[in-house]
Amino acid sequence: MFTAKWLNPSALLTDLYELTMSQVYLEREMLAPATFSLFVRKLPRQRSFLLSAGLWPLLEALQELRFSEEDLAYLESLKLFKPAFLDYLRNFRFSGEVWALPEGTVFFENEPVVEITAPLPEAQIVETLAINLINIETAIATKAALCVLAACGRPCVDFGARRTQGLEASLHAARASYLAGFSATSNVLAGKLFGLPVTGTMAHSFIESFEREEEAFLAFAENFPENTVFLIDTYDTLGGARRAVEIARRLAERGIKVRGVRLDSGDVIELSREVRRILDEAGLPEIRIFVSGGLDERKIAEIVSSGAPVDAFGVGTKMGVSADAPYLDLAYKLVEYDGRPRMKLSEGKITYPGRKQVFRRYTGTGLFYEDHLGLREENLPGEPLLKCFMREGELLESPPPLSAIRERALEEIARLPAEVREGKRVPAPHISGALEHLYRETAKRLRERL
Repeated sequence: MFTAKWLNPSALLTDLYELTMSQVYLEREMLAPATFSLFVRKLPRQRSFLLSAGLWPLLEALQELRFSEEDLAYLESLKLFKPAFLDYLRNFRFSGEVWALPEGTVFFENEPVVEITAPLPEAQIVETLAINLINIETAIATKAALCVLAACGRPCVDFGARRTQGLEASLHAARASYLAGFSATSNVLAGKLFGLPVTGTMAHSFIESFEREEEAFLAFAENFPENTVFLIDTYDTLGGARRAVEIARRLAERGIKVRGVRLDSGDVIELSREVRRILDEAGLPEIRIFVSGGLDERKIAEIVSSGAPVDAFGVGTKMGVSADAPYLDLAYKLVEYDGRPRMKLSEGKITYPGRKQVFRRYTGTGLFYEDHLGLREENLPGEPLLKCFMREGELLESPPPLSAIRERALEEIARLPAEVREGKRVPAPHISGALEHLYRETAKRLRERL
């Protein structure tokens, strides 16, 4: 299971203004509890739902967050911070409370993904960490979920490590895509850290390294007789398929079974049909066809709807960076301080005050029906989604296996109506009367002070 140690989250992983603000808070003894709500203002145009991910990396990072002596020496060198504040940072430990959607929960705009309550400086300092971890994993998990939906039961494998925006991002992408329903990853370190199935065979350079394509096929099969998948499009795809057939027959005499062939270029719809014909005519219907190269949910849906005989997909760059929606409009806003509701009134960026809860209702057949966004203390109809994961800086439960989070995510997506899964309807939560009243009263009080 995930451990924050690979992230090694120095508390310097924050924006400078989190520290300058916190020095003022400390000097003015503004240490009362503050609640910040992390939510998405607007879903990306290409999304009808989001899949929450990144919570356990965030929780464990919060537990590990420290300012080292080296960090403090750097901050002192900036000549911005007073000795009393540096002493405060020397003893910094997150002591707050975290309410959140369990990972793998479907959610919509304006619904809190995470709410953090802690002494004001603490809650402020962890802002960047919270936004970053939830942003990257939720964006990628949602993209991966769309690929899984498009594949209609065919396995999808994460091939994205080489082009994600940084090495650490590749680990988040592998974790998030598996959470969303991918079956495996090519990322070996992610396999070790998160217990993910790893997969992979050969690249074009392997084929090119040998004088003849069949030599490459044989060499690989002899070394990996239980994992023999041939990449057949280095030179001529159909010629490669015929050579794969010839080698498969020879290997069968030695008890080695070829599991599949992979296509990574060209018109994979037509090529897969021709390759399937070659394999079937050779009496090798058990050899599967695996496709990779420039795939996303739209290309996968095109392949599936065409009836092409493709058995599995390797999805790389476009999933690994969530190419069409690489970031979320995440906001981390103060909604309560020292027991009083707070909110922002900026045009287009108004926030709802107070600690919140999302109440979800289902149809009689168990499908998602609607969400209501209310205050945490309300008791509205439906299932309350946010739960407390951390209190006084301590986790209230152990991290679940990633396989359990994955199961939850798949169940959540399956409960969405078809029009939501297909992007034809974008649900938005209903605002409770109590929250609407608090919003109006808080806005009135703030405007009277202007």
